[in-house]
Amino acid sequence: MRREGNKVVPAQRNTAHGTGTARAVTPPAPVGRPPYRTDSAEARLRYWFDTVLTRGTPALVGWLALACLLLVVPVSALLVWTDDRAPTTLGSRVAAVWRNTGQTLRLGGEVGPPLRVALSVLLALIALLYVSTLVSLITTGITDKLIALNRGHSTVLERGHTVVLGWSEQIPTVVSELVTARLGPTRRGGGVVAVLADRVKTAMEEELHTAVRAPHRTRVICRTGRPADPVALARVSPTTAQAVLVLPRDSPRDDAETVKILLSLTAAAGEHHPARVIAAVRGDHHLTAARLAGGPRATVLHTDDIAARLLVQYARTPGLSLVHQELLDFAGHEFHTLPAPGPAGLTFRRAAARCPESCAVGLAREDGTVIINPSADTPLAAGDRLIVVAEDAGTPYPVDPPVPYDPTALADPPPPAPAAPERYLLLGWNRRAPRIADQLARRTPPGSTLDVVTEPAAATLSAVRTAARTVSPRLAVHHHPGDPTLPETTATRELAGYTAVIVLGPDGHRGHQDPDDRTLVTLLHLRERRRHSAHPVPVVAELTDDRNRLIAPRTAAADFVVSGRTIGLLMAQISQNPHLAAVFEELFAADGNSVHLRPAARYVVTGRPTSFATVVESAARQGARAIGYRSHRRAETAPHHGVRLNPPKAHVRHWHPDDQVVVIAPGD
Repeated sequence: MRREGNKVVPAQRNTAHGTGTARAVTPPAPVGRPPYRTDSAEARLRYWFDTVLTRGTPALVGWLALACLLLVVPVSALLVWTDDRAPTTLGSRVAAVWRNTGQTLRLGGEVGPPLRVALSVLLALIALLYVSTLVSLITTGITDKLIALNRGHSTVLERGHTVVLGWSEQIPTVVSELVTARLGPTRRGGGVVAVLADRVKTAMEEELHTAVRAPHRTRVICRTGRPADPVALARVSPTTAQAVLVLPRDSPRDDAETVKILLSLTAAAGEHHPARVIAAVRGDHHLTAARLAGGPRATVLHTDDIAARLLVQYARTPGLSLVHQELLDFAGHEFHTLPAPGPAGLTFRRAAARCPESCAVGLAREDGTVIINPSADTPLAAGDRLIVVAEDAGTPYPVDPPVPYDPTALADPPPPAPAAPERYLLLGWNRRAPRIADQLARRTPPGSTLDVVTEPAAATLSAVRTAARTVSPRLAVHHHPGDPTLPETTATRELAGYTAVIVLGPDGHRGHQDPDDRTLVTLLHLRERRRHSAHPVPVVAELTDDRNRLIAPRTAAADFVVSGRTIGLLMAQISQNPHLAAVFEELFAADGNSVHLRPAARYVVTGRPTSFATVVESAARQGARAIGYRSHRRAETAPHHGVRLNPPKAHVRHWHPDDQVVVIAPGD
């Protein structure tokens, strides 16, 4: 037994171990106030204030009035009692204190009979209630409006603006190029770019403000909403827009969302809306559906296919990425369509000769047909437009005579020579690798070889075997197991025997790793190999983030393909000129006309000063259109790496045998 207070209770048994031994248990601490108070006065005051707030508005108003009186009345009494001009009687001083209190609290401060004082206080309270209610209504209305604006749910009432739907890695490039497109010497400037994405409006504005330096006359408006929702889509007024850009999703599995956005655009704007639609998908599974959903006015770009084409072109023509960069952005010289100079029936040769400040490369027929590098005697019909490389769409046409050329400096065309087989090394594997093998099979001479070095994963080996079976017999595909990011892998490869090396990163992210990390590591090993090689091999690498291009080893690769940035530039160009969709389609294709870098000695006699008009004339006689050149001098450190597009026809320079001429011509 044990005693608890004044009671005697039996002892408890401890049977935890089945012993049955009686053991006294320590009694619990008595419930009640703790022996020491830990609540401070500040904590109790905060708790009291929180309790007052929870009792509602009447309690809060009452306590506020009491607090004001406790402050105002003593101060008013002190003012009266310290005033030399104050009345001497107590009643008069109390009345003066009441007046000061009433004037301070806007209660009128009337004195006299109690009824008069009560009525004055009542009127003051009514006036105070009216004014406070009016202020609350105005404040609430303005606050609700600001909240609605911050949510991005208001409608954009603009005409001729550009709409960008979705948010992806292309958004800074697209918006920056759309802003730059309005800043040419003869462009009007200004304009509106409306962005609709399922993100917070303030976050979008902050990110775009950091990435895009828009001038004061150009407005970038962000709205929050799902682009696939027709109701949200109406917030950016697609029916009155000049162009609508649907950005590609982050993964090919999300291309179905692009199809839904195109269907929503048709539902919101109608099947015959006047806006030009430019969309992009990554894989080919939803490519046909996207083109059907977009309708006849829509241009749907295939991201993976374009990236594969460019990788092969850059591998076969080192330095070509620098030319494409100049043609795709709006900062320098790009493609434009201009009214044909002169009357109908003028030949393309004579029309091109009247353009000393631009380089004519094709025709855009009135029915929408585009012809790149037409024959010299092709007549121009009424309504035709010239496709030129120029600094601005407002380039004027001068009158005859054209800029003269030097016939003594024209070089004889080289005799045709059989093409030798080519050999390429592919380091890495992703979903674009089979397309790269297919493009190499289309472009390379018979007997060419593609050596693939990848990790020996089952899925990768199966993909390589499938690619080897599907490509043309002209290209032999061989697989070599190995990790391209390891130094011993690149050290065992003799690079001197290859035409070029192509570096690919993995698809998507592996855990938290950036796919460009593996590409950068591989480029570091290749740079070390090139330092010990007597014949450096050109390297072309694919990157997903354009910022990594700035930190990539410059000596390891002369050409980079940043698919996201390239697609963004293409979408911006086509949104300003719909004819350019067919132009770039042919320039990037395996057959037809494309951009080449050819030795200057093929067109002019080197070692002497010659005008660029002579280069243009010589190239035209050989079935090509010269649009610029690349100087051999300090190509790595010179501005634009020595590339200059659209020099004036009267421009005279000393041509070196190592100089290259940029031409648009059929493949060799």
